[in-house]
Amino acid sequence: METIPFADSAYPALVAELDKLVADARRASARTVNAVMTATYWEIGRRIVDFEQGGEKRASYGEELIKRLSADLTTRCGRGYSRRNLEQMRQFFLSWPKAQTLSAQSARQIPQTASAHLDARDDLVLSEDPERSFPLPWSHYVRLLAVKNLAARQFYETEALRGGWSFRQLDRQIGSMFYERTALSKNKAAMLLRGAKAAPGDRQSVDEEVKDPYLLEFLNLKDEYSEQDLENALLRHLESFLLELGPDFAFVGRQRRLRIGDTWFRVDLLFFHRRLRCLVIIDLKIGKFTHADAGQMHTYLNYAQKHWTNEGENPPVGLILCSEPDDALAQYALDGLPNKIMAREYKLALPAEKQLAAEIEKTRQMLEARRKS
Repeated sequence: METIPFADSAYPALVAELDKLVADARRASARTVNAVMTATYWEIGRRIVDFEQGGEKRASYGEELIKRLSADLTTRCGRGYSRRNLEQMRQFFLSWPKAQTLSAQSARQIPQTASAHLDARDDLVLSEDPERSFPLPWSHYVRLLAVKNLAARQFYETEALRGGWSFRQLDRQIGSMFYERTALSKNKAAMLLRGAKAAPGDRQSVDEEVKDPYLLEFLNLKDEYSEQDLENALLRHLESFLLELGPDFAFVGRQRRLRIGDTWFRVDLLFFHRRLRCLVIIDLKIGKFTHADAGQMHTYLNYAQKHWTNEGENPPVGLILCSEPDDALAQYALDGLPNKIMAREYKLALPAEKQLAAEIEKTRQMLEARRKS
């Protein structure tokens, strides 16, 4: 049997070409599903608003309507229809009342919109081209909904479409107040050119696009959940758990940003303990505890003591939570405290490590059970 000459110089080019073909096809599939999903969510929002406006009684129980719809749709359709998600769909329609967004019209020079077809109350914009009606992914619209300034929202929408921004790039630009900085700049053209450039961490892999949590929810895929889903659920649960322990824990923030050199970091949860009079930094790790985690926590603590601690407050304390199955771990970072007495006081006032580890494991098992149901 004659062997194929794999050493042929043309073979690597063939592999690269086929790899690109598959990657492009997967991206195109994700874009198509995302556009259909976004159009569906817009239509759900429209029908909720129409139902509410159908009479004074309906308008008066909007919150109860969302609650009931969430329960019924979750039973019938699976994940993705929480009260928060349905409220976002409703707000999505109210914020983008026409199926085609302003930025899509200006960027693509399309004179018609799909809105003309909506007056007939037909079934959805799916009969149109959803990618033309909703050129950005659903995750982008969700992020844009949080921008309350209409001019800023339209700016970010237009720039995201023009520059092909990934969600990470859009999130970074909104978080860094790119609109405000551009408005104040004397050389706006230079700012826009600079803003169009992606940072190293902005690009999403094909796998990340295909396995977007929103897509998994929309397609009702029950065989996996992302680490981000797990992390968010754990953080929400632990946030509530710590606040329920008593009045000593005061919530400060989630995903608190800090910058060291040219690198940005985020602290998962930040509390202030009133009796200990110190900040409590909580960092969640999806996986096993490593020495690198301890080193990172001490970096956070040093930064917090210098920049976030007010005069008269005690040094901050760190708590590292790991969620590796069957190996949940909670470890306090107390090495930097001035003396052993203070360390012991911290230990007595804060929740026991075993108690926190049990809460992590409990939440992880709850998510696992929900995934299998």
